[in-house]
Amino acid sequence: MLIETITPPDLEWQDEALCAQTGGDFFFPEPGSSVREAKRICGLCPIRSACLEFALDNDERFGVWGGLSEKERLAIRRTSR
Repeated sequence: MLIETITPPDLEWQDEALCAQTGGDFFFPEPGSSVREAKRICGLCPIRSACLEFALDNDERFGVWGGLSEKERLAIRRTSR
């Protein structure tokens, strides 16, 4: 019998992320709260594109990833089908 193993994704890029240095509160705000500060931090982040790619590849449904909110990522997923 062959047992498949699942290899976890390489997440080393997260060590360089500005969100890892500022805390997750900005990036997972309460419903209806502003994501402006999270987007500002993402705009300065050197690995923003890797973060967004990860979120899209893994269907992240909550929070700000790669500078985009849940609704913005959903719009990208819908148009890429």
